[in-house]
Amino acid sequence: MDDGAATESIITAALSTLPPSQLVSLSFSLFSTFHRHHRRLSSLLSSPTLFSHTLNHLYSLPLQKKSLLIARHLLSTLHLLTPFFPPHSATPFSASISRRDLDAALLLLLFCEIRQHDPKLLEASPPADWHRVLTKYFFETLLSLSGIKTGPSEVLGCFIEILVKCKRLAGAAGCRGGKARRDVPASAAVVVAPLPSVEVGSGGSGECVICREEMAEGREACELPCGHLFHWSCVLRWLTNRNTCPCCRLRLPSDDVSGEIDRLLEGLVRVGRSQLNGDQCI
Repeated sequence: MDDGAATESIITAALSTLPPSQLVSLSFSLFSTFHRHHRRLSSLLSSPTLFSHTLNHLYSLPLQKKSLLIARHLLSTLHLLTPFFPPHSATPFSASISRRDLDAALLLLLFCEIRQHDPKLLEASPPADWHRVLTKYFFETLLSLSGIKTGPSEVLGCFIEILVKCKRLAGAAGCRGGKARRDVPASAAVVVAPLPSVEVGSGGSGECVICREEMAEGREACELPCGHLFHWSCVLRWLTNRNTCPCCRLRLPSDDVSGEIDRLLEGLVRVGRSQLNGDQCI
């Protein structure tokens, strides 16, 4: 997925495909989430003790763990889109984030917000004064992160900004440790749960691309959500190592944070690029 303005354009194009009723529903869902985050951040800054514990927690995390923290926050935000964009089905991966991690993520994003808008503000203050500086800045500016001053008609723009920022921060340190995209196994819930079983019709259904053997007529085959058929034994072994269809590379849910972000973003990007290219499938 592209960065910066290109990413914003693609996401905006994807959102523009939603009918007005769904846009309103999504806007109110996002507004409620941002308002809850604002209240949480307000509570964090209003309590010196809670602020100190959260800051110490951030200090204890290496850069890669901070990246993973933002990635989990990004995933929980992306999950708000699943009722509106493919894949529509809920992911087995828990999209929730613990209160401690949410506090840490919101505080980290607040630090990043300040560094972006006023890089010298924290540098000019000793760490002992950061609580006072952050509190003053937050309550004076009511950051776009909070959404508290944003009505439902404007919240989608705020949402796009947060997606782009979180993706950039999560990828900066590389929540995969700087490695290129790797295969991740499908979620155990997908593998264990009964996938659709269909009987191969008259004339067979070609070959199973995993083992290269014919799909014999009358044999029970496994059908993935994309409609491709495979021998049960073949596809179950396949899904324990990777979460993509062997034919079309459609991603199935996984228990990996980065894998789930890729899966949800790819669906959004596919819709957005199709819209930007005149509704032609990409």
